Amino acid sequence: MAEYEWQRIARVIEEEIRSGRIPPGGALSSITRLAEAHGVADRTIRRALRDLRERGLIETLPHKGSYVVDVLPPSDKSNGGASSD
Repeated sequence: MAEYEWQRIARVIEEEIRSGRIPPGGALSSITRLAEAHGVADRTIRRALRDLRERGLIETLPHKGSYVVDVLPPSDKSNGGASSD
């Protein structure tokens, strides 16, 4: 399944958050640095960050930056984890 660049970047950042590479309360790099690191435009990073915000993974403080929330929501992939025997 094809995905947009902002979706790929959001997935990469989510993996960094869930693995602990960016810990709860940790700051994400600036939009400019993220754009340079991923080779995309600022607006692509803004869209990825908006997705992460909407899913409750990060919060953005005006003029301060984006930070990982203290308590992460469950992963979309978990689906309850119950087996269907």
